[in-house]
Amino acid sequence: MNSDTYNNQANPLMKILFPFSLLVILGLLFASIRQDSFLLKQGWGLLSAEIIVIALAFCYWGFEKSRISAREISFIAVLGTIAAVSRVPFAALPGVQPVTFIVIISGYVFGSRAGFMVGSTAALVSNLFLGQGPWTPWQMFVWGLAGASAGLIKKIIPKIGTRSLIIFCFCWGYLYGWIMNLWFWTAFVQPLSWKSFVLTYAASFWYETFHAVGNVIFYLLLGTGFIEILERFRRKLKIEIIDE
Repeated sequence: MNSDTYNNQANPLMKILFPFSLLVILGLLFASIRQDSFLLKQGWGLLSAEIIVIALAFCYWGFEKSRISAREISFIAVLGTIAAVSRVPFAALPGVQPVTFIVIISGYVFGSRAGFMVGSTAALVSNLFLGQGPWTPWQMFVWGLAGASAGLIKKIIPKIGTRSLIIFCFCWGYLYGWIMNLWFWTAFVQPLSWKSFVLTYAASFWYETFHAVGNVIFYLLLGTGFIEILERFRRKLKIEIIDE
């Protein structure tokens, strides 16, 4: 009996695309921070959108090239929509929303590929209600990274415990804000200096803290049950081919 399960392992192309995209983004970011950089002549807002759209295009292209069934695509779309809709009622609370928690659990159960797609979909769809802007591609990429990293953690530490997952969710509350702060600092703050860098990050410290604590609360309230539900759906997506 051969078993073809939901593909938690990314194909070789996806294994290359994620680190390659990150290297491209980091390289262009550092190159453009210099005041005399030719990259900044077009304006950081446009440049950052170009960088992140290219990275997202690589990831979506890899997803499209991978083996995936219609059921998998439908389920990823449903999870992304649930994450997006759940963000709207919490819009008035600074930093507190369940998107990061849902994305991380999705990546943990279904793998890095699904986690990235759920995160990026959630950002795009939720901003249809909360407002699109130059921040949308960055939110898509950062939330995608949260889901992808959860799948990677599951692969590295298959029997990761509840406490470790809580810590992981807590850390991503800060990581999400720190990456978004980097975009905000380079796009809207002048001059670009260590002083302005520190002040930018200090100003958002409590926002990231609320985000991190919110992730922990959502996990404590919903984490175990949500994982069990997704695990049941993952088993239903399993396809068995019986050789005669």
